[in-house]
Amino acid sequence: MTSSTGPTQNALQQAMQNLAPEHLELVNESHMHSVPPGSESHFKAVVVSQQFVGLNAVKRHQAVYRSLGDLMASIHALALHTYTPEEWAARQQAPASPNCLGGSKADA
Repeated sequence: MTSSTGPTQNALQQAMQNLAPEHLELVNESHMHSVPPGSESHFKAVVVSQQFVGLNAVKRHQAVYRSLGDLMASIHALALHTYTPEEWAARQQAPASPNCLGGSKADA
């Protein structure tokens, strides 16, 4: 998590508490994209929860989307990495995010 968070990131973190995470990382990766400085549009979330046991990746992601509800409309992209506590114990980190390959609508 970054040391300075904005209102959107704070709201997302609060909403994800509904998942009872044992570990939660929410990183604002907007600076890696063609957006104005200070944007809160692109996030990476690492969520470790007992609630994910027995669920496939799609069901885990749906659980995150449900917890965020209307907040999803306030962001452009959310990279989800969802793990059970046992999976996280074996892994201890999520994959690095790729570099942005897209441009801006403002680009020629």
